[in-house]
Amino acid sequence: MDPHSSAQDVPRCDLCETTIVHSYCDYCHVNLCKPCVVDHISGEYEKHKIVPFQDRRSTLIYPKCATHSHKSCKFQCQDCNNIFVCSSCIASEQHGRHKFVEITEVYKTKKEVIKKDAQELENQISPTYEEMELRLENELVNLDEGYEKLKKTMSKQGQQWHREIDIVINRMKTETEEIKLKHRDILKKHLDEIRQIHSLIKQTLHALKEIEKSTEVSRTIEYSSKTREFNKRPTRVQVSLPTFIPKPIDRERLYSLFGQITPLSTATGENVISLNQSTKSVGELLDEPELVATIQTGFNDLRSITCLSDDRIWMNGMTNEIKCFFEGSLLETMKTKSGERPIDIAVERDGTILYSASSTGTVNKVKDEKVEEFIRLQGWKCGMLCIASTGDLLVDMLSDDGIQSKVVRYAGSTEKQTIQFDDEGKPLFSGNNKVKYISKSRNHDICVADSEVGAVVVVSQDGKLKWRYTGHPSVTKNEPFKPYGVTTDSQSRILTAEGDNHCIHILDQDGQFLRYIDNCDLKNPFGLCVDNDDNLFVCEYHRGNVKKIKYLK
Repeated sequence: MDPHSSAQDVPRCDLCETTIVHSYCDYCHVNLCKPCVVDHISGEYEKHKIVPFQDRRSTLIYPKCATHSHKSCKFQCQDCNNIFVCSSCIASEQHGRHKFVEITEVYKTKKEVIKKDAQELENQISPTYEEMELRLENELVNLDEGYEKLKKTMSKQGQQWHREIDIVINRMKTETEEIKLKHRDILKKHLDEIRQIHSLIKQTLHALKEIEKSTEVSRTIEYSSKTREFNKRPTRVQVSLPTFIPKPIDRERLYSLFGQITPLSTATGENVISLNQSTKSVGELLDEPELVATIQTGFNDLRSITCLSDDRIWMNGMTNEIKCFFEGSLLETMKTKSGERPIDIAVERDGTILYSASSTGTVNKVKDEKVEEFIRLQGWKCGMLCIASTGDLLVDMLSDDGIQSKVVRYAGSTEKQTIQFDDEGKPLFSGNNKVKYISKSRNHDICVADSEVGAVVVVSQDGKLKWRYTGHPSVTKNEPFKPYGVTTDSQSRILTAEGDNHCIHILDQDGQFLRYIDNCDLKNPFGLCVDNDDNLFVCEYHRGNVKKIKYLK
């Protein structure tokens, strides 16, 4: 058996590996038997610290002096950032009149701190983490059960809905039966009238035949014709069967009416923080917005920009490139399929890039450097893109003839909603060959910047017109209001870029003007986006710069 690997063997000398240990070198950290002590210290006795084995590691090992290599440092110079010094250093001119402290005192103080920290870690912190581990392990074990309960609650709600739908259907069937009875009564009444008249006609006909056979003069002469009376036919009664007009099924509205899944949340003490919302409190507008950074993108005619929550921003201009910047530095450049110029870009929650290409009428996906066609249009051109809070994709479209415009909602690549006309059948958006920027709000509104008619159009989630904003009077803004980029922040405020007047309008969720951003040397602002911390990123169209602006307190 190897004596060094046996747990029950007594400590042995590290040199001869056989004799029982007697001493210890506190400098070299080796076990020594009596005979080996002499061999170990021969020739270089001064550097070794031989102590009884039971007193091992009791002798302090001082650091060697960087200036005087033959000496050890037993002091620290407080005037020189507590560097280690030896006695020769203390006597030198370099440390004249400096204050020194003995290393042993610092060592003892630190040892107390280490001992206290070890006790705290062992007795308080480590047990707390053990409890946290146990709690999280239990939560993971019970996770499936909790979500199954959630699904059962949804199923129960579905069963209640089905019962209510059955009640509605039965109610309509009852109403239909009542209508049928009224229908039957009307037809029966009319039939009775016809039958009564027909009976009189038969009686008259029988009397006429009797007169024809009769030779009585008076009876024949007294006959009065009733043909004209019977020829006045009664008004024909037409009763049409009722029809059932089914209303179109609005899946989004059904989804919102069915119930709501609360977002994931984490709790710290009594404070609950939603993972889907910023932890930042409701910010008030700064009196003077602040320019935080200017990013030179290398684009000419910079059009669109989008961002997620990790300081990454994507942008495109009038080339076939899409660039990604991280904290102001270029992180990645990707090129579109077949070299087409992207009209707009959007980023899904998993980081997948979407871009629209008007020349091919497609929306394409870029993931892991692979480009694939996602949606292909017929008779329409792709415009701007937006990812809704539900994960759906909103696409601005222009008809090939340039007359019509609409916004279409997609779930995956399946079309699920078209927003084009108001309740009076009038177009919500202008028909022209200019793209319209779109954005979604935290309150699920859809915002469209329609520069051709000089308006920001806001519709509800179900496509109903809520309001239009057509600019704010100002003596300093001389050009007609033409909004381009549009975005929203965490408080559902709407920000829209007005390139010709070199400013940005901030509106509340009801379309009321709040203020301008026009001080940060903005030149032709175009595309906009706001990150999770409500930092505003602005594309300067001709300069090709992105400006990061702080506008909230």
